[in-house]
Amino acid sequence: MARKPKKAKSSGAPAWMATYSDLMSLLLTFFVLLFSMSSVSEEQFKAVAESLRVALAGSSNDSILEDNGSTISDLNTTEVEDIDQANPEDLTVEDSESVESTNVIPQEVQELYETANKYMAENGIESDLTISRDTEGVYIDIQESILFTSGNADITASGEETLSKLSGLFDLFDNKIVVEGYTDNVPMNTSEFPSNWELSTGRAVSVLRYLSEERGISPSRLSAKGYGEHFPLVPNDSDANRALNRRVNVIIMYEDREEVEDGE
Repeated sequence: MARKPKKAKSSGAPAWMATYSDLMSLLLTFFVLLFSMSSVSEEQFKAVAESLRVALAGSSNDSILEDNGSTISDLNTTEVEDIDQANPEDLTVEDSESVESTNVIPQEVQELYETANKYMAENGIESDLTISRDTEGVYIDIQESILFTSGNADITASGEETLSKLSGLFDLFDNKIVVEGYTDNVPMNTSEFPSNWELSTGRAVSVLRYLSEERGISPSRLSAKGYGEHFPLVPNDSDANRALNRRVNVIIMYEDREEVEDGE
């Protein structure tokens, strides 16, 4: 019986080598891809850095690049370290300080305010008037019912008595005095006062003339303004609120002595 010929053994690479070769090829491709994505040309880096320099430093001539454009230098870390080690209470913003300083009540205004409060209490008129202050001066608010009858600019007897007492306060200073008249929003239309403008101005002038002609306040210190209905303290939505808006303000103006002397 004839024998079957034996199959010759294969001399090629093992089967797993194909899979291994494919894996190595994929890994090589992957790393080449990563490298290509991470590489940035020198020209591109210079362009980006220059844009940042212009945006952050404005017209500054300092550059964040070395002369060859390859590295970043001249980063001053001293100031950063100083800030880290600084006391938070010592870190201030100059702009905030300047804004706050504009709202500080001048010492002279504070003294005027305290003197006016004391004077009004001593003369028994503190309950008839409202006093306030700001950087412009001291404001004394007098309600219409104390000075005038409705729709009229003639000062009543009670109004003259109040102004007579108040005028003594103005004799204590030589500051300028501004009298401001205000009304509510109820329309005014008479032959004497065609609108609230005329009524508010007429009332302010009446107070001014009384202080000057009857109480001897120098006319050079006095001025009058009428604002009509246009600066209410509260909305004109009730009788009580409208009564609050009908008023006369007498302002003792703050005058910076240094500015006055410079002007002279």
